[in-house]
Amino acid sequence: MTGRLIVVGDSLLDRDIEGSVERLCPDAPVPVVEEPDARARAGGAALAATIAARAGRPVTLVTPIARDAAGGELRSLLDEAGVDVVGLPSEGPTAEKVRIRADGRTLLRLDRGGRARTAIDASSLDPGLFASHTVLVSDYGRGITAVSDVRAAVASSRGGVVWDPHPRGAEPVPRCALVTPNRTEAALPANAGAGSHGAGRRMASRSRSARPGRCSRRRSARRWRSPRPASPAATRAVPAIASRRPPPA
Repeated sequence: MTGRLIVVGDSLLDRDIEGSVERLCPDAPVPVVEEPDARARAGGAALAATIAARAGRPVTLVTPIARDAAGGELRSLLDEAGVDVVGLPSEGPTAEKVRIRADGRTLLRLDRGGRARTAIDASSLDPGLFASHTVLVSDYGRGITAVSDVRAAVASSRGGVVWDPHPRGAEPVPRCALVTPNRTEAALPANAGAGSHGAGRRMASRSRSARPGRCSRRRSARRWRSPRPASPAATRAVPAIASRRPPPA
């Protein structure tokens, strides 16, 4: 499958501050990171779009991007990767995750932009963009999957929808080709409300009944234990984006 991939989701800006540690701070039992080198990279849905674009796939990313310095930096990174961006107006700052690292290990993570959902205006989104293309929904719990115009556009796709959910996100639209919760998300209680730490078993139920086929609970469990992608179709549709995301912080 070589057509355009539409990625929909919440984009983040990741910053890695990498240095070396050889001593502890004299006034507190914490490591001293010396000569740090900072690097910015696309995160969240923007990372999924970047990976697919670098694999040679034409990609369009539908995402809210704030009009702040971090948002401008994120857009520049996406331009460098060859990702076409459909930016949706939204309120609030760009979410940033700053990792302080040494010797290949993360010592501390600083989060900026908060965890609250942002108001997103998708009234100008063209549903025709989704009609004949494969869609990857990369939900990071910041509100885009709950917007009615976005959900209607995703549901209109005839090219197949792969939905990577989040505990704080909305539940997948009907008839997804594949839903990919991690083990923690799939085990969440079915009676929790959509958009909270819920819908986990509803996700699993929809995944079992989704096209292109059905799979038993036992067979599905074997797939979660396997390090390989869940299905060849998903691998063709979303190259190199089959790795499991750890439970969100």
